[in-house]
Amino acid sequence: MDADNGFALSPELRALRDQVGKIIREEIIPIEARCDPDAAEIPEDDYWRIARKNQAAGLWCMGAPREYGGGGLGTFDMCVLTEEMAQHRMGLYNPGCGVFGRTPPPVIYAGTEEQKRAYAGGTIKNAWHTFFAITEPSGGSDPAGAIQCKAVRQGDTYVLNGTKIFISHAHEAEWGVVFTRTDAKAGRKGITCFIIKKGTPGFTARPFRTLRTSALPNEVHFEDCVVPLEQRLGPEGEGLNLCLDLLTRLRFPYSACNVGVGVAALRMAINHAKQRSTFGELLSKRQAIQWMLADSEVELRAARWLTWEGAWKADRGEDFRTEASIAKLYSSEVLGRVVDRAVQIHGGYGVSKEFPIERWYREARIRRIGEGPSEVHRMVIARSLLR
Repeated sequence: MDADNGFALSPELRALRDQVGKIIREEIIPIEARCDPDAAEIPEDDYWRIARKNQAAGLWCMGAPREYGGGGLGTFDMCVLTEEMAQHRMGLYNPGCGVFGRTPPPVIYAGTEEQKRAYAGGTIKNAWHTFFAITEPSGGSDPAGAIQCKAVRQGDTYVLNGTKIFISHAHEAEWGVVFTRTDAKAGRKGITCFIIKKGTPGFTARPFRTLRTSALPNEVHFEDCVVPLEQRLGPEGEGLNLCLDLLTRLRFPYSACNVGVGVAALRMAINHAKQRSTFGELLSKRQAIQWMLADSEVELRAARWLTWEGAWKADRGEDFRTEASIAKLYSSEVLGRVVDRAVQIHGGYGVSKEFPIERWYREARIRRIGEGPSEVHRMVIARSLLR
């Protein structure tokens, strides 16, 4: 929000949002119409054709730091843009199909300058896939207690053994980060982060299918995987401290993505209601349908403002942890309700793969689990209230 204009977006941000939205409508959606409804990516030739145009236009990795090839935009700006990027079939887990750039796990910016240049800079320049491996079979919401993957130091190397689960892109990534336990008795101070390169001996990734059809998650194994000391990210035992602020901040664009897909689903529901007749009357004339549409609009506006408020606080350097949980919790649950109403309004068409609503309906269910389940965020919010 522009400090000089109250709640108004700046003219520059509005223009950028409109430009992003135009690319989604005119470039991405027509390509998706030619793809399998469950496709995870658009064809490679189409990807690079659009991506190169966006690179030349400065619409590339807009939220990444300028010194590594990004656009340097803040969290609030990226929330506004992400809402537009998400408004297409693949948008919930592949906003814009990556044609606006692929950004590295933000924890890399806590590394050395050499690490940031090589890994962050390389990813931004080459649109590499990367991965972020923290969740384990023993749990994901409490990494300080759940992490069992071990890293044992041996001279100038560490030897990793353990398993991670639900790790997106691990099978195709050029590199990624993994969080391990280096001290069994130190709790959250016993977690250390490492950079893992593609093809490292002892590192394997096996993708598996879920309700989600894009960014397939992986089961990742480390078996006597030797990692050199220079691939440790930050000091030993500081892994969680490196990432908590950065990860919490990511919940705002995640929430904006929820809002964006909800907006697209509501727009489709409105258009269908204005065209479809039953018993001699348009659906849009029926109060039951009108109330579904009205409820969806109200909830999406509320979710957007909760997301924007928290992102605005984050950019100002204020404490935003509670706002991040509120935005993530509310936007993910609103998305489920909005898409469910869109399915109901469309009737049989709503569950047909000819329309994107069926895919959004499946994938929206995961949003109440990913980035922390709703129950954990309610705990965080309650803890803040009662502190």
